[in-house]
Amino acid sequence: MRTLLLLSCLSVFACSNPKAPNAEKPSYPITDLPSMSLEEAGFNRDSINNLMQALAESPRRRDFRGMVVIKDNKLVLEEYYGTYWRKTVHDIRSAGKSVTALLLGIAIEEGLIKDLDQSVYSLFSEEKNPSINEDYQKIKLQHLLDMASGLDADTDDTDTPGHAVQWMSKDNWKSYLLNVPLKNQPGERFVYADIHPLLIGLAIEEASGMSLKDYAREKLFGPLGFEPVYWYTNPANQTGAAGNLYLTGFDFAKLGLLVANEGLWEGKQIISADYIDALKNSKGYPEVSDLFFAADSYGMLWYKSKRTFGDKEFEYLFASGSGGNHLIVVPEEELVIALLSTAYGPGHGQGRSYTVMSMILAALQ
Repeated sequence: MRTLLLLSCLSVFACSNPKAPNAEKPSYPITDLPSMSLEEAGFNRDSINNLMQALAESPRRRDFRGMVVIKDNKLVLEEYYGTYWRKTVHDIRSAGKSVTALLLGIAIEEGLIKDLDQSVYSLFSEEKNPSINEDYQKIKLQHLLDMASGLDADTDDTDTPGHAVQWMSKDNWKSYLLNVPLKNQPGERFVYADIHPLLIGLAIEEASGMSLKDYAREKLFGPLGFEPVYWYTNPANQTGAAGNLYLTGFDFAKLGLLVANEGLWEGKQIISADYIDALKNSKGYPEVSDLFFAADSYGMLWYKSKRTFGDKEFEYLFASGSGGNHLIVVPEEELVIALLSTAYGPGHGQGRSYTVMSMILAALQ
């Protein structure tokens, strides 16, 4: 099945020819990150040029928006398409869930939240939240991170009480989310649902007294120099922690660089190395492979995979959003790939981004 999907994605790419564009250097050099050539980074230039040609001639190229590749803390490629450029913010969709996981690591390091074994119930004051379901005492933060809470919520079933259609339009969704019933025992099975990162975001908001958007701006986006940023926040100052996050392509890539560098940024420990290590090495739940061909497991709100491209096997983790928005981190290669796409409806975006990633990794010698 994976082979067929990959071949299908490749079929929209034209074959290479002598007129392939030359990926000599990034189109938009970044002043705060040094750049290096493809050869210095260990990439085969002809292979990357073939990729660039394929993207340029693909009949579906109009909804592919951008690509940023960083190797060994240096910028190797930065390309944008159509009306996009370096300062264009883009909806990364569900890849925002993975950003919420990073913010949780910061909140734990600050002592706002104890640890991943803390129960969801204990994270919310009974005085402020009298309607909280007592079954939440059984659910740990780790269950939310792994989408194995047992809550009656399923992205593929709009009739479940915890589905986003039931609460997203509310001006204040907190009391509703804290009273969604259990369907299964926590930790029993993986079920993808937006309620999991939303509860994490609400817990950070409760502990910090700030919206998740403002907390992120102060603790993560600001230190990494993000500009501009938009993250939907409702009238009750609750941020959509499951997505609704708009970043530039380069800032998206910076998040991957932070993970690749064990939470360290310009000499400052933004997220603890232990938390990043747990994030990278979490076994998660392999059931996700039945839902998403590109993943082997899901844990800590990140996907994990191991694949062979070219002559090398790569073990990597990635954030993924609808339409083909991917942030891939290959720790052993100190490699980050950020891909932007607006193929939200047609369904080809995820497969195309997987193919682009595979061609980049296969070009690494």
